[in-house]
Amino acid sequence: MKAVTWQGKRDVRVDEVPDPKIEEPTDAVIRVTSTGICGSDLHLYEVLGAFLEPGDILGHEPMGVVEEVGSEVGNLKPGDRVVVPFNVSCGHCYYCDLLLYSQCETTQVTEHGKGAALLGYTKLYGQVPGGQAERLRVPFANFGPIKVPDGPPDERFLYLSDVLPTSWQAVEYANIPTGGSVLVLGLGPIGQMCARIALQRGAGKVIAIDLVDERLELARKYGIDTIDLRQYKHVGEAVRDRTDGRGADSVIDAVGMEAHGAPVTGLAQQLATLLPAPVAAKVIEKAAVDRLSALYTAIDAVRRGGTISLSGVYGGMLDPMPMMTLFDKQIQLRMGQANVRAWIDDIMPFVTGDGDPLGVEDLATHRLPLSEAPGAYEMFQKKRDGAIKILLEP
Repeated sequence: MKAVTWQGKRDVRVDEVPDPKIEEPTDAVIRVTSTGICGSDLHLYEVLGAFLEPGDILGHEPMGVVEEVGSEVGNLKPGDRVVVPFNVSCGHCYYCDLLLYSQCETTQVTEHGKGAALLGYTKLYGQVPGGQAERLRVPFANFGPIKVPDGPPDERFLYLSDVLPTSWQAVEYANIPTGGSVLVLGLGPIGQMCARIALQRGAGKVIAIDLVDERLELARKYGIDTIDLRQYKHVGEAVRDRTDGRGADSVIDAVGMEAHGAPVTGLAQQLATLLPAPVAAKVIEKAAVDRLSALYTAIDAVRRGGTISLSGVYGGMLDPMPMMTLFDKQIQLRMGQANVRAWIDDIMPFVTGDGDPLGVEDLATHRLPLSEAPGAYEMFQKKRDGAIKILLEP
């Protein structure tokens, strides 16, 4: 089959690789019909290559049709249409019983001290072959895959794999008071959906910042009050001007370590990627390589006693945290990988009911054949051609 493989920094290719097969009785194999490129994939493309090996299959946002199931998969049959969560979780261990599927004890990567394995990610998270491919082996298919109805286009359901549950959890963790205010940092796919979900769940004012025209325009289409980062030197002041001088009740950081405006740590990231892989891995795991601009902005812009929810990925271990400010402002901080399956029942009415209240069908700006993945990664990384979300069709 054809699959998108990592070959080096800023080098992904579409290669012929062996077809997946049933390896465990709880496996399934699906024919992929759509698969997304995520902002997290850009971390692999740009920064985290030290934790990959040439030939690793990328992608963790797939959906498709079941072709084959193992002997212990009684909930699926060939022909079922499914979305596959990016968490690889068993559904029945201590943490899964707590609905903390991203911490699944059965698939925890204990060798590296990490939580549950993830599809299409680094060796830190199990190095499980990903879903940017014509076919995908799905571990623990007796629990993970989400069955969806036939009929509507893939875009109606594809984001159940990552974007929607990640955004829903970010809003849940933000603890926005009914009628209260929330600031969303970054208007990529996660930020767009965080803002829309916050409005749907009763936020009175949703403010969002970005510096890309197309992203700002799309947010305004859904009634979001936008701040163009290029026009404001002090975001916190702009937010306080819109919130009675106090700051937002809640802030959602949907940016993470790829934030703009931090040249020193930006340089540290680039230098780390030039080191031999074992050395680079230690540097990235143990040093301060994140660009913390977004997090500092969140701490400044949230009101006293407010909540910050982190959904953007951070990777460094020694990044300086402004603990005095966090303590003085009595800020609550919540974060973590999305526990995908925990939120599906809450989200499903928004994608199966009448209309399209979350606008899932207009989030993708580009739909391309799998064969065009190398150019799609470059376009997404460089934010060219108005790229906000790119879907690949095998």
